[in-house]
Amino acid sequence: MADVPDGEQGCGSPLELFNSIAAQGQLVRSLKAGSASKDEIDSAVKLLLALKMSYKTATGEDYKADCPPGNPAPGGDCSLDATEEGEDFVDPWTVQTSSAKGIDYDKLIVRFGSSKIDKELIDRIERAIGQKPHRFLRRGIFFSHRDMSQILDAYENKKPFYLYTGRGPSSEAMHVGHLIPFIFTKWLQDVFNVPLVIQMTDDEKYLWKDLTLDQAYGYAVENAKDIIACGFDINKTFIFSDLDYMGMSPGFYKNVVKIQKHVTFNQVKGIFGFSDSDCIGKISFPAIQAAPSFSNSFPQIFRDQTDVQCLIPCAIDQDPYFRMTRDVAPRIGYPKPALLHSTFFPALQGAQTKMSASDPNSSIFLTDTAKQIKTKVNKHAFSGGRDTVEEHRQLGGNCDVDVSFMYLTFFLEDDDKLEQIRKDYTSGALLTGELKKTLIEVLQPLIAEHQARRKEVTDEIVKEFMTPRKLSYDFQ
Repeated sequence: MADVPDGEQGCGSPLELFNSIAAQGQLVRSLKAGSASKDEIDSAVKLLLALKMSYKTATGEDYKADCPPGNPAPGGDCSLDATEEGEDFVDPWTVQTSSAKGIDYDKLIVRFGSSKIDKELIDRIERAIGQKPHRFLRRGIFFSHRDMSQILDAYENKKPFYLYTGRGPSSEAMHVGHLIPFIFTKWLQDVFNVPLVIQMTDDEKYLWKDLTLDQAYGYAVENAKDIIACGFDINKTFIFSDLDYMGMSPGFYKNVVKIQKHVTFNQVKGIFGFSDSDCIGKISFPAIQAAPSFSNSFPQIFRDQTDVQCLIPCAIDQDPYFRMTRDVAPRIGYPKPALLHSTFFPALQGAQTKMSASDPNSSIFLTDTAKQIKTKVNKHAFSGGRDTVEEHRQLGGNCDVDVSFMYLTFFLEDDDKLEQIRKDYTSGALLTGELKKTLIEVLQPLIAEHQARRKEVTDEIVKEFMTPRKLSYDFQ
């Protein structure tokens, strides 16, 4: 049960109730993730619902996870709590769903308070850039946004903006799922012709994982090679390690401190579920991930400009960081960052399981050989096919749960061919083995080409990308 601490406002104050709900919600999540008994979970959920009722009675409003009473996040950036039975659970460290189809993204949009990327927005992007939108947009892989219309307004009016994305370097090996934000960010950089900053959160991984500082920094450099191999323009891209850059950039650190001053401990507990036993480094880290959203964190690129808006392509599990950032931004005199959210890349074993760097069979890694790719897909890719060929021919396969088909939606460029595969598999004309063969034929050259490009990335090239410097861009 959550302790309700004694405070100046009394234990029944809205703020105390808010903190109790956040702590109780965290308890419910950990009980569900562990092996707690049904009675124990039911009891915890019952208390959580009772606390929420008390909160509503006290404030007249429903509890919202990152909107403490008296401090609403402007612009509808509050996310709804997601601890009720049967809900998907998404935060920056955990993604849980019981559905073989994966996360229900429409529900997630409602819960996070973001906006769906609809046909109207995709058409507007197409008009602005004068070319076909990326397949990730066409297929709903990037499915949600915050303020993308403002970015298009800026672009159409020849006003500046820049891109920011990142990577938490927890191991030397990256898998194909890690490439998704970088493939899309490279496309955005090319079509909009804007500068890009890429944050390597080696400090975060040191705080969360059993790593030394040297290991975390070493992984950042190795992961940077894979990122550079995606084809980013060295004249428009700055990659930085937090451990390295924050010590040499007063502009960056000043923004971290400004953000820290404007976010309370109660807010980060409510947003991220931190507990009293978490180290203080974790509690202060969100300000470090927020700081690159503001242009004067990079004086070598933007001098002292504070009004250059930022666009952040990322997986939607990172959104809590930027809801916090968007809440703080107007209070410290900066524009709110805009966001484009992607879906999650499924593990080979199915969309409800999580890929793990410690399980080599959970995904296709960027170091895999052609033979390993073939073996993994054939042996481990979860199938939507039937038990026998006869049944499959008669009833057809289920593309909604078939991992090989899901992977093709990410990596097969040809829309017509993808649609034909979907029809053939659903009708039973295409067998699971044939579908897997098609995926293998797409993945093998893609990985081989990536490996060839990575081989050409020398330590000197990495150093150049990671050196603070002026980048080239059209706007002044």
